[in-house]
Amino acid sequence: MDMAIEADEKTFEKEVLKSKDLVLVDFWAPWCGPCRMLTPNVEELSKSGKIKVVKVNVDNNQALAAKYNVSSIPTLIMFRGGKPFEGKLGLLSLPQLVAWADSVKSK
Repeated sequence: MDMAIEADEKTFEKEVLKSKDLVLVDFWAPWCGPCRMLTPNVEELSKSGKIKVVKVNVDNNQALAAKYNVSSIPTLIMFRGGKPFEGKLGLLSLPQLVAWADSVKSK
């Protein structure tokens, strides 16, 4: 897999909701320090091919953030079969992200 996919309100359905794969969605904003620190970890996870990663800028996609009750960032939500499955809030290390992806895949 390549870099994480940037999604907006127009492409979110195709990239996440219609995906049969497990998808990690990273809700973030450019002004958010922890979000910027999380980005390299999310990109590495995406490049590893373990999981599809989609990034949503909450400043530009407020309706999506509201729909999934994102009130603070970074918020990470795993989707399976187009439905939110499990979420985490805050900065995670690459090993934490990998362990989470592996544990969710096995459920």
